[in-house]
Formats: sequence, C-alpha cells, structure tokens
Amino acid sequence: MQKVGILNSHIAKVLADLGHTDKICVGDCGLPVPAGVPKIDLALRFREPLFIEVVIEMAKYMQIEKIYLAPETKEKNPAQWKALQEVFPEDKVEWVLLKDHEELKAREKDCKAVIRTGEVTPFSNIILQSGVIF
Repeated sequence: MQKVGILNSHIAKVLADLGHTDKICVGDCGLPVPAGVPKIDLALRFREPLFIEVVIEMAKYMQIEKIYLAPETKEKNPAQWKALQEVFPEDKVEWVLLKDHEELKAREKDCKAVIRTGEVTPFSNIILQSGVIF
C-alpha cells in the first residue's frame, strides 16, 4: 500500500505513465469530457474537492513545464487566477493563454485524462503539460 503521494490509484497510474509533453486536464464539475478521454471523477458533492486543492496536489507530484488556461478564467474568476499564480509562478512554469474556453475544451482530446473536481466556480479548468525531471 502506497503511503505518500497521491493515493487515488487512477491518478497515480496516469502520473506514472506520463512522458515529456503529455497533458492532463483538471476541471470543475461541469467541464465536458470528450469521448475516448479517460475521466477520473473526484467530485463528491458541490465544492468537494476544490479545483485548487487538486491542482496543488498535482503540482507536488507532477513535473509541470507548461500550463494552458482560457482567458475567461482571468476575466470571470480572478480569485482562481490569483490562486494559480501562487501555485505556478510565471518564472518557473510557462503560461499559455488560449484564444478562449472553447479552445481549452477542444484541447482536452489530447490529454491522457481529465480529472473532474467538485468545483462550482466558473472557468476553473487547466491543462498541465508534463516536463522532464532530468
């Protein structure tokens, strides 16, 4: 039995299988998941777990070189945007601002998995791109 790290076996497996430039999406409870992309559903009830809690845990155990965000996050959910700036300082992780939320949803098809949280604030969605540890 694993005693440290992410205990969810589905997330742990996806993380272990990632290669350089592979992507994972973390989203709110309303984010649609494209057919064929594995969905790891963590939503227990509204607001549990929170999006930022899941993102913080992912950042602890995943080497992240780039993040993809929709501009609607900054415009319509500034608190979430600020929280993401604290987790991913722009001098350590490359930020890619997409054209819009529709582009983020279209890019989900290239993700190894989509992790659904219990988040209920709008535009709480991010794509994390794997880096290398050497």
